[in-house]
Amino acid sequence: MVQSPCQPQGKEPTMYRRKAPLVAIIATTALVASACGIRGGDVETDVGVTEEACPDTPNEDNGCIYLGTISDLSEGPFAALAQPITQAQEAFWARVNEEGGIGGYDIDVTSFVRDNKYNPEIHNQVYQEIRDEVLALAQTLGSPQTAAILPDMESNDVIGAPASWSSEWLFEDVILQSGTNYCIEMMNAVDYAVDERGVESVVSVHYAGDYGEDGAGGAEIAAEERGLDFQAVETPPGTDNQSDAVNAIVSEEPDLVTLTAGPSDVATIVGQAAARGYEGTFVGSGPTWNPELLNSPAGDAFKNMFLHAGPWQPWDADTDAHQAMRDALPDVEPNEGFLAGWAWSYPMKAAIERAVDEGELTREGLREAAGSLESVDYEGLLPEEAGNYAAEPDEGVFRQSLISRVDEDAPTGLTVEQEFFTGPSAEGHTMDEPCF
Repeated sequence: MVQSPCQPQGKEPTMYRRKAPLVAIIATTALVASACGIRGGDVETDVGVTEEACPDTPNEDNGCIYLGTISDLSEGPFAALAQPITQAQEAFWARVNEEGGIGGYDIDVTSFVRDNKYNPEIHNQVYQEIRDEVLALAQTLGSPQTAAILPDMESNDVIGAPASWSSEWLFEDVILQSGTNYCIEMMNAVDYAVDERGVESVVSVHYAGDYGEDGAGGAEIAAEERGLDFQAVETPPGTDNQSDAVNAIVSEEPDLVTLTAGPSDVATIVGQAAARGYEGTFVGSGPTWNPELLNSPAGDAFKNMFLHAGPWQPWDADTDAHQAMRDALPDVEPNEGFLAGWAWSYPMKAAIERAVDEGELTREGLREAAGSLESVDYEGLLPEEAGNYAAEPDEGVFRQSLISRVDEDAPTGLTVEQEFFTGPSAEGHTMDEPCF
């Protein structure tokens, strides 16, 4: 059994209270206590933190921090991504616990897991079920879904790691986003297509709501900046509902089609448009890709026509974070969802460490800790400055993304074609409001 590096000391939870704002310089003794797994006598706690050990913990003398998960685990359009996202987050926090936990506490992300079926109403319903049991949310999947609980999160100081990349999260201090947002991602994708493929016209096919409209908004900003013809086509979820989108692509014959939809719907759009003679380029937002698409009837079209705009390098990249993830998940079929779940956990870990160091492991203390972070150690998966939550949105926004091509020999079907870059549209854009 793995034990904490130092013997923890307990203290009964105290009532929630307000403290002065966090300071950047942390006392050496607090850092030592956190590193050694010591549960300091001056650490205040409230909701979602217990002196009792977590279930199935490797550290029976540690207390427990409970984090909730709300994801698309069964029948929604992102279930194929949400399941590995959730599994990777469980592996991430298991690694933290095996290394002794944080400040004398282990982290439990398995006791309060709920399925939102990618429905905002269900998301809010299951959030209410677990709200009084957790310190924060390890995962809240979906932009419209997370928006449905934002007022409650704000009023109750509940922070969360979003399984999404909406530009709105830049303006919400309870959300710890990682990687660039859909808007900038699509600005960069359009710029890349102009510079590398000479495109002159764009059709943006997108879901309604925060996810789809954020990506389409970025594509439109870049199209205007680069003098391109632009048309947006909204499409509903469901593989049987894509005929209007396909008709628009075939009739307009744009040089570039940007896609912000679910993987199954993207497969329908790409496959049917190609079958009807479309010969341009598709580029999809991060959540559009699933390696199983190569085994779909649209597989050849993906190999010949599709680019992927992503927030970080794919599965087989050579960083400490990628290696740690692969070591923690040795028997899984590679999927970019695992990488996303792993990446999204780093800021929450940094915030918990800061809150423990400050002696305020309360909801309010954790919110303040998160808002004071100027950098996050992503173990090389992202630059540390990608975790700047203390800055104003236009200053703190991370503007870099990557472009990958489909490669059936790669572990997840993607090989980087363009490493981290910022296109001229994103570089010159003032991020003073969400893009939708």
